[in-house]
Amino acid sequence: MGAGHDHGHVHGGHAGGTATAAYRGRLRIALSITLTVMVVEIVGGVVADSLALVADAAHMATDAVGLAMALLAIHFASRPATGNRTFGYARAEILAALANCLLLLGVGGYVLYEAIQRFITPAETEGGLTIVFGAIGLVANMISLTLLMRGQKESLNVRGAFLEVAADALGSVAVLISAVVILTTGWQAADPIASLLIGLMIVPRTVKLLRETLDVLLEAAPKGVDMTEVRAHILALDGVEDVHDLHAWTITSGMPVLSAHVVVSSEALSAIGHEKMLHELQGCLGDHFDVEHCTFQLEPGGHAEHEARLCH
Repeated sequence: MGAGHDHGHVHGGHAGGTATAAYRGRLRIALSITLTVMVVEIVGGVVADSLALVADAAHMATDAVGLAMALLAIHFASRPATGNRTFGYARAEILAALANCLLLLGVGGYVLYEAIQRFITPAETEGGLTIVFGAIGLVANMISLTLLMRGQKESLNVRGAFLEVAADALGSVAVLISAVVILTTGWQAADPIASLLIGLMIVPRTVKLLRETLDVLLEAAPKGVDMTEVRAHILALDGVEDVHDLHAWTITSGMPVLSAHVVVSSEALSAIGHEKMLHELQGCLGDHFDVEHCTFQLEPGGHAEHEARLCH
């Protein structure tokens, strides 16, 4: 009496089957801008002897790697599903987000270390040149942020890239402030202090992104989906006696899925039929939760006791 059913589709209808694919062009533009400014800031940092500017350039380098990984992940995630990989390579985007987190944490640690070393061994920083190159970096970062603003709300992969650029923008602001302080007061300690601030700004947002990424990899319930409420909505349908093996997880950003075994009374199935009951279940979840890709198995009472333990 078991019945499988799937009315779901990839949520959002983005090209390539994932939420990130719609932002491929914007990611490419952001990558081009990042590479250009990275080279400019490296030159400026060396000429002006500014650790803050070099630190910002180093962060730009990780941005470039992160954006490149995001684009590569989109390429793989857009590949069609196969018999062995039933969801294709959609998880590649989540792996790219995880790699971005590790890069960000590494850069944050490096910048903090170098800033401490600069306190120990002070250096003369040219404030005027630092202002010029820092301003160039800030303008470029603001353009990239504008390009990625919308996508970071829909994709963890794009959010990783967005947070890297956002940290860079904040870093550029810190560079400019330190340069102004050095230029007006001659206080050279402003440069390593700005570097410390850049490093400290990177870590909290990265940890938050890392937590969300690990939730996807550990197949936690999609963000915003309360499983207790899901269960209550299913049980509220006429004829439903119980629900078990209820699972909800995220394949990648924009692809939440759910499966459940629903115990239905024989009287209800005889009265309305399997097809209508499945449509009611799908409609119930689709109207109240951000989960549209659902698979249900309808069962008579007592059926769960006969299922193999491996099926639970």
